[in-house]
This record gives sequence, structure tokens and C-alpha cells, in this order.
Amino acid sequence: MSLLHPSRTGSAINLWLVDERPVRLVHEGKRYRVTDEPTRLEDDNPELAYRLGFSGWRFQGTDGNDVSHMFEVRRGHGDEWRLLRIYD
Repeated sequence: MSLLHPSRTGSAINLWLVDERPVRLVHEGKRYRVTDEPTRLEDDNPELAYRLGFSGWRFQGTDGNDVSHMFEVRRGHGDEWRLLRIYD
């Protein structure tokens, strides 16, 4: 069963990119490495993403204790990234 954590949505995160793809992030002081192939959120609905100027990613992040979550993140203003969703 997946559990969505709505209280965490909208919070700022630190996201590192290599070749324009996520490789690690820090959320609530915890570091995660990207442990799957990131998916562009724009691919789900390209027309809507284009109209809204939307840019984001979905990926699995795994912490140092091998606990994994699914993250959906969105680019904010400039280099800012925001958490859209996190799933257990």
C-alpha cells in the first residue's frame, strides 16, 4: 500500500542534476540518492505542461538506511525546486 504525505507537499527541496537529470536530493534534512530512471512529469501531459510552463520529475529516492520513497518534484522560480508528492 502506498502512503501519500500531503503535509510535506509544496516544501522546498535541494535537487542536484547531472546532464539535466536528478541524481540526489535533500528533503527535511535527509539526503536521498536517485535509484531509478527519472521520468519527466511533462511526459504525462505535454500540452498542459506547455501551457502552464510546468517542468518536473518523478523518481525513486533512497536514503542512507536503504529506505526508499517515490518523489514528484517541480521546478519553481529560477533554480528553486518544490516537492509535489512523496509516496512510501
